[in-house]
Amino acid sequence: MNARSTTAGAPSSPRVPARTAPAAAKQGPARKSFRSTAIVALVVPGLFATVALPAYAVAPDATTTEATHSYAEQSAQTLVVSSAAQTLTVSRDAYGATTPEEIAAKKAAEEAKKAAEAAAKAAKKAGLSGGGSSGSGGGSAIFGAIAGSGEVRYPLAVTATIGDGFGSRGGAHNGVDMLCPGGTAIGAIADGTVRISTESYFGYGVAVVIDHVINGKTVSTLYGHMTYGTRSVQVGQKVTAGQIIGQVGSTGRSTANHLHLEVKINGSLVDPMAWLRANGAA
Repeated sequence: MNARSTTAGAPSSPRVPARTAPAAAKQGPARKSFRSTAIVALVVPGLFATVALPAYAVAPDATTTEATHSYAEQSAQTLVVSSAAQTLTVSRDAYGATTPEEIAAKKAAEEAKKAAEAAAKAAKKAGLSGGGSSGSGGGSAIFGAIAGSGEVRYPLAVTATIGDGFGSRGGAHNGVDMLCPGGTAIGAIADGTVRISTESYFGYGVAVVIDHVINGKTVSTLYGHMTYGTRSVQVGQKVTAGQIIGQVGSTGRSTANHLHLEVKINGSLVDPMAWLRANGAA
């Protein structure tokens, strides 16, 4: 065996690659991550503490605090209430009528007084029989009767001026308006029985209605717009021709002193003036 063959047959030693140290390469990032986590852990609690306790975040200004206290002291208000109770005494005579009922009653009394005085003068001029004041029917009126004769009488103590006649206002006026001074005495046109006597009768205001039997016929007469408190008859009372039942006024739907007279024969309306003339009373 020669030397070449010996060299070629001997096994060669294998090459082993050199190993690197990986641990040394990873130490840098790990340390950096640890430092970042530590910084965040310290900063975040500080931020929460600042938000939760704003009073400790910024020191208060001494000037602002002093000014606030000074304003509060100057704006303070006090209320002193006396413990002694005040006694208020009100006398009933210290004030006048205040309710609608009291005012209306007072006005009616004043009107009745004036009307009674006017009626007395009118009755004296017209030659009424009798005199004095009535206590029945709710008012003051003159006793007696309108002078005259016959079964049917003129209803007033004076001659009246005729205003709206029967059937006027497009046929809506059911009677005749007899214009005369307020307080003029009103008499029943015939013997009869009082069916209505009231201080308020629809648009007629103070009114009286009397039922009669004249010439065998049933006749009803209505006297409207009389003065408050002057009715001298009551429901069911018997009256005679010419007997005073009240005084002229302007109550209800009325704009001037007058007597509104209506006449019904057997329930049907007729012209009052024509009927009075037909019976010799006008």
